[in-house]
Amino acid sequence: MGPELACAAIVGIAAVVTYGLTFLVRRVAVDRGLVVAPDPKRVHSRPTPTAGGAAIAVGFALTFVIGGQLGAFRHDFLGTVAPAGVIAAVGVMCVLGLIDDVRSVSPPAKVAGQVLAAMVLYFFGVTMLEFKVPFLPGFVVLSTSFQPLLTALWVVGIANAVNLIDGLDGLAAGVVAIASGALCIYGLRLIDLRDLSSTNLGPLLAAACCGACIGFLPHNFHRAKIFMGDTGAMVLGLVMAAATMEIGGQAYTDYSGTAYFFFAPLIVPVVILGVPILDTAFAVVRRTIRRVKVTERDLEHVHYLLMRLGHGHRRAVLLLWTWTFILSGLVLFPTFYPRWDAALPFAMGVLAIGLVTLFRPWSHRRGELSPEQELLAAAHEARATGRPGEMATLPAGSGTEQEDFGHRRGDNRRFARHHPPMRG
Repeated sequence: MGPELACAAIVGIAAVVTYGLTFLVRRVAVDRGLVVAPDPKRVHSRPTPTAGGAAIAVGFALTFVIGGQLGAFRHDFLGTVAPAGVIAAVGVMCVLGLIDDVRSVSPPAKVAGQVLAAMVLYFFGVTMLEFKVPFLPGFVVLSTSFQPLLTALWVVGIANAVNLIDGLDGLAAGVVAIASGALCIYGLRLIDLRDLSSTNLGPLLAAACCGACIGFLPHNFHRAKIFMGDTGAMVLGLVMAAATMEIGGQAYTDYSGTAYFFFAPLIVPVVILGVPILDTAFAVVRRTIRRVKVTERDLEHVHYLLMRLGHGHRRAVLLLWTWTFILSGLVLFPTFYPRWDAALPFAMGVLAIGLVTLFRPWSHRRGELSPEQELLAAAHEARATGRPGEMATLPAGSGTEQEDFGHRRGDNRRFARHHPPMRG
């Protein structure tokens, strides 16, 4: 079985396994009272189970092991310790996320746990070995003294980027599904071009991640029956970080020459993950300018801006899925048609202008809003007036009357949809 067919099979297996496991996880979450109640800093309007990421983690791990037995990946899977490191790191991140979903972990403790997971990857050989410097030919080979630091920064950055966009139903799962699918195609293309080892684990990681997200989406798309919570967001971030390091940090040919400087092998995954990474960067800059804690949540993320522009919950999610798809297509196109590579920076400029034009909240006039948009607007106004802790009044008929707040154990605990070190 070739690598392309093997990856397609892995996506299907992961989707089926994760879809089935989510039913079990949802039932356990409800029985244990792991339910997120609506509040002014979230846009869902009814109590919803959380910690669905446990199904993603287990589904990914099972599929990763199964996929490693297929002919295309069997040699590397059985011949190295890297797969064991990936499973162990996913386990660390899953436990950390579960604890945070149940009892809430402080930002420093969460970062420490993410660094621990990154070090597990590093000591098992899943790390960056080299990277491309834009404008310059050749690659920079990383010394062993820098590899642990860059691995930790990469894992923490990607994990929190995915965590921050987990603000709308289906957003994080859909974005990561598209990004990991594109990353898998990119890795397979580099293997075909002999720019990446045929035994590289990156495509296998990306395929299993893509399938797990697809299997979780039917449960998580608006209106979500279960949230992935920190458990899912951080596991997905870890897997994407591992896949990008395996593919982008270990490609050894200066593909497409210096004219294609902007999309070096490690830069391609960054552009594919452009939506969560840019949103995270803007959040850090925004909170720094306002002189507030970087860990303080706000309602200024891209997906919230889209809703305030008048887009509904589903449309906002679909728009961001579309931008992720466009970004992925833009960077994958030159790998198949390299003569077009010089035009890519201009295409990216056009895309950036389009994004700026689309996200113009200063021109918004509030019209008829859905119940969730009314809740979001009320929460935003409460924060602007210095009363972010006040509970916004929900619209009549929104299905959030007091009797809907069952699961007393869930109400008495401080559950949150996610509590990243840079809270979104």
